[in-house]
Amino acid sequence: MAMHDTQENAWLDLLAREAGIRKALIVHGNLLDLFYWPEEQRYVPLSELLPRLLKRRGYRLVVIWDRFSGVRGVTAQEWNQLARAVTQATAPARPAAARSYDLGGQTPQPQAPAADAPKPSPDDFFAVVHHYLIRPLREQGEPVAFVADWTNYLFGNANALSEQERQWLLIINRSLVSAPVELADLNSMPKNHHLLILLCPRLTGIPPVLYTDNPAIKEISIPWPGRTERQRLLERTITAWRISNRPAVGQVAFAEFVDSLEGLSLRDLLQMLRLSQQTNEPLTAERLINLYRYGEQRSPWEDLSYERLSTPEDTLRERVKGQDEAIEKVASVIKRAYTGLAGPQHSKKQRMPKGTLFFVGPTGVGKTELAKSLAQFLFGDEEACIRFDMSEFNHEHSDQRLVGAPPGYVGYEEGGQLTNAVKKRPFSVLLFDEIEKAHVRILDKFLQILEDGRLTDGKGETVHFSETVIIFTSNIGAAEVQFSEDKTSVREEFIEKVKRHFIEVAGRPELLNRLGDNVVPFNFIADPGVLINIARTKLRPLRERLREKYYIADLVFDNEEKALGSIVQLVDRRMGGRGVLNQLNERLLTPLSQWLFENSRQRSRLANRTIRVLQVGSLPEFEFDLE
Repeated sequence: MAMHDTQENAWLDLLAREAGIRKALIVHGNLLDLFYWPEEQRYVPLSELLPRLLKRRGYRLVVIWDRFSGVRGVTAQEWNQLARAVTQATAPARPAAARSYDLGGQTPQPQAPAADAPKPSPDDFFAVVHHYLIRPLREQGEPVAFVADWTNYLFGNANALSEQERQWLLIINRSLVSAPVELADLNSMPKNHHLLILLCPRLTGIPPVLYTDNPAIKEISIPWPGRTERQRLLERTITAWRISNRPAVGQVAFAEFVDSLEGLSLRDLLQMLRLSQQTNEPLTAERLINLYRYGEQRSPWEDLSYERLSTPEDTLRERVKGQDEAIEKVASVIKRAYTGLAGPQHSKKQRMPKGTLFFVGPTGVGKTELAKSLAQFLFGDEEACIRFDMSEFNHEHSDQRLVGAPPGYVGYEEGGQLTNAVKKRPFSVLLFDEIEKAHVRILDKFLQILEDGRLTDGKGETVHFSETVIIFTSNIGAAEVQFSEDKTSVREEFIEKVKRHFIEVAGRPELLNRLGDNVVPFNFIADPGVLINIARTKLRPLRERLREKYYIADLVFDNEEKALGSIVQLVDRRMGGRGVLNQLNERLLTPLSQWLFENSRQRSRLANRTIRVLQVGSLPEFEFDLE
């Protein structure tokens, strides 16, 4: 009996069909949403939809039960009649204290609830279900559907069930398989029979022992609303939305609005409609979605001005030296995100990350530093760069650390490191350092992020990445590509190494396709002047530290250019900026720390004075004096 003519509600047709075939159904998925009931032209919860559907299917009574509310959908008198039928069909009831549910041949016997409060216990409810399911319909009159709601609160960890939980599972399973089917009755079988439906938001809430390899049970998943359902809801309600430049049905902007709501339930949409009516002034559709999802009325992306974005290269070059090509590429990605053209899909569905970059090149040339600089530029805080060292995710099940362990496993309550970080800070730069060291299963998670802009964590919650910039860094080829000042050949060689790694080693060419032209090779730092500038930037935090801890006014050189030049001469050019830092530590910071230790007994004589650095000879050896 087809009830809906669209694939969007195919689960309703499946449920109506299976209700006449199976003895039990497990309905899971998007149970908490609202569903459109055309006869009343309104949206109703599943607890109202199911009785309507099942009664149309031919069920006389639909008994809905949960541990808190007890019985709903029938009167107390109707429930008592069902319970009395159990009592009448069995031996005289024993006292409640002596009841036993051994199922050794007789039906467990329920206690009839009070007429004004039908709240049977799980034992009593399943006793009634057992009685009706094991007997042919001709002995019981018209068919009854029993719906056990919130069954995820009935059972604990599937691997550590209590004796009582095992008893309930036994009653249910015996109820499903105990009813005999006589071949002589096949020609006159009724189209329905008594039915048990278990409602559970997630299938993991029901022990698998109940439904695994059990032909009497059918699992039915309620999907999240598709595009057609979202469009129909907006068509019915668009005039009530209080948003700026509200689109009309049929306009391109209306279709884009529908697409931008992907991943939200119909209940979410109706709540967002109410939110739009409560804002002080009409918001754009995108700002309204951000306000609903993140609680942020204004996205940092909207604070970027044309003037500021005209020259982002200048800001990024203050911290990253000698990588002009990489900085220009990053700037172009920022501008594309600002204009809403981060990708063909992003401009339509607003769900892909704002930008994706893959930094590859020699060690110590500024890949991580550029990611931090970008976070500072975009979000005004370097802490908005959330770094993950992918060498820590090199085991097969490391993906659980990112998105969270599934229910029943250690760490489930803690959630995933990545999903938790994005929930806490949705506007951020996500830096995945040394991605080539991650297990290939981790790469599959990134495929989903780059394609859909979202991940579902171990708790079943969807996390959106649409406001993030994702940066991968890698040293692929760093040990093989020879030092050269020919930037073009170095770039081409690194890109070739990346392609070979993802195709031949990782076996994930599709990830390479997602990255497209956003693979950004970094150059070797060959110019001594660039290395001197890097050394000079490393002196800034040193001066700040001396000022904070020792109240020293400044650190000055007799000839800073000469001193830093002599240090740079000792740097292995293949080590880039990290080599500069190593030489600074060895040649300057180590002797300076020794000098400070010897003079720190009388800190008062250091306060508000300047340390002068004197170079001894042509080698980078230094002495220190106070001024």
